[in-house]
Amino acid sequence: MKQVIVKTERLGAVLSIRLANPATRNSLTDELRDQLGNAVAQASADREVRAVLLSAEGPTFCSGGDLSMLKDACDPWPVLRRFRGLNQWLLPLLTLEKPVVVAIHGAAVGGGMAIALAGDVMIAGESAKLMAGFFRLGVVPDLGMMHLLPRLIGMAQAKNFLFSGGTFTAQQAQQLGLVSRVVPDDRLYDEGLAEAKRLADGPAEVMGLAKSLMSRTFETGMQEMFAFEGFGQALAMSNPEFREGLSAMLEKRPADFAGAALRAQEVGK
Repeated sequence: MKQVIVKTERLGAVLSIRLANPATRNSLTDELRDQLGNAVAQASADREVRAVLLSAEGPTFCSGGDLSMLKDACDPWPVLRRFRGLNQWLLPLLTLEKPVVVAIHGAAVGGGMAIALAGDVMIAGESAKLMAGFFRLGVVPDLGMMHLLPRLIGMAQAKNFLFSGGTFTAQQAQQLGLVSRVVPDDRLYDEGLAEAKRLADGPAEVMGLAKSLMSRTFETGMQEMFAFEGFGQALAMSNPEFREGLSAMLEKRPADFAGAALRAQEVGK
């Protein structure tokens, strides 16, 4: 029987995804990557899932690459095949058109840090540490780290962090804007779930659209972004979430975005 090392649980409109292989410090084994990809596909396909919470079991969030696998699969073709596989699990997480909250405790090392950065909102437990790790092993930063980190904290700070094999504590990561807030470890999951539920209660489909557009901003000129925004707004204003938000503002009542989306789904069936 296949061991479950990535657990999923529906919590209302939130899909909780938990890395659950503490014996390997949640390292990125083939099995974990496959199961994480399946979990993200589940979140993408289920329209009733409006936000995702990514967390981990055990003392370590994710220790990065599976060293035993790297020892046996470091020839060019195995490495190339492994990176082609990013389209099956990492890219879908990065581009998921739903808000993703990451709740991180303990160490997130190398590729594990890249996984943490793949979300939209990161909440850190007091024990959290974001660690470079790549050059200690003698490999280049991967899993999107060289794309994401300079955009998030600037090129100079990214180079200094990566080349020095640096570590950001939870508090340092918050000061840099990588982490939205720091909470005690024993409150981390509940705080992460509360944030994911808050996002799920908002106009999550429109947030997903905005997320898709924002991912293009660093490679796109201003006029092109104006065009993207115009197309995006045309779509957003045709969405039942917009009609609910506008009605709620005019009627001076709380908006029920999730209910509006659900009713639209029922009509469309």
